[in-house]
Amino acid sequence: MSHVVVSGGGTGVGAAIAKRFAEDGAAVTLLGRTEANLQQQGLPYEVCDVTDAAQVQAAFRSARAERGPVTAVIANAGAAHSAPFSKMTADDLRAMTEVNLVGVFNVWQAGLSDMQAAGTGRLITIASVAGLKGFAYVAGYCAAKHAVVGLTRALAVELAPTGITVNAVCPGYVDTPMLDRSIANIVEKTGMSAEDAAASLHRGNPQRRFIETDEVASAVMWLCSDAAKSVNGHTLSLSGGEV
Repeated sequence: MSHVVVSGGGTGVGAAIAKRFAEDGAAVTLLGRTEANLQQQGLPYEVCDVTDAAQVQAAFRSARAERGPVTAVIANAGAAHSAPFSKMTADDLRAMTEVNLVGVFNVWQAGLSDMQAAGTGRLITIASVAGLKGFAYVAGYCAAKHAVVGLTRALAVELAPTGITVNAVCPGYVDTPMLDRSIANIVEKTGMSAEDAAASLHRGNPQRRFIETDEVASAVMWLCSDAAKSVNGHTLSLSGGEV
């Protein structure tokens, strides 16, 4: 049986991905910082901060002991911070890098040995179209997501002979609590209505809509299937044609 670890699994995209794997018969371990959110998903979980390598390693040891070797790691945990570049601090940039890049590094590294032993596996990150193009007022987030795309491409080449594939899914705005926070931030800073703020974000997508969590989950399921065994180092844009 496959054992899939999903970081940021307590809400939004991570919860949707975990649910799909569980429905498909996989053993699933959720990772997240907020136990109450993890408990709501009704799946096994480990509480940890993905930016803390020691916590991540401990979580993987516990998950492995309970549910067997890890066959796929879905690095979904992330965060966004919005501010004009002139008002950003170095700490703001480091915070974006820690969760969006180092967090991916930590969970991938923690699961790698099981896949190397098996001669097969899947490492996937939920990146963003912000890893493929620039956006105003989120320079730190874009920098971190571009970096994780670079990590994906480099590691894909390094691991290609091993049977392990490494890929990034790059959605546009996804209808999740993170999007709700982005809309609230626009309302607070501009005085727009929530409807107008949402419409302003819609405009970036040629289909004029937000991405649904099940679309991201379906893309991840495909990347983990035998049909995608030759897909490696890829950045799969889910953006309605934006990128």
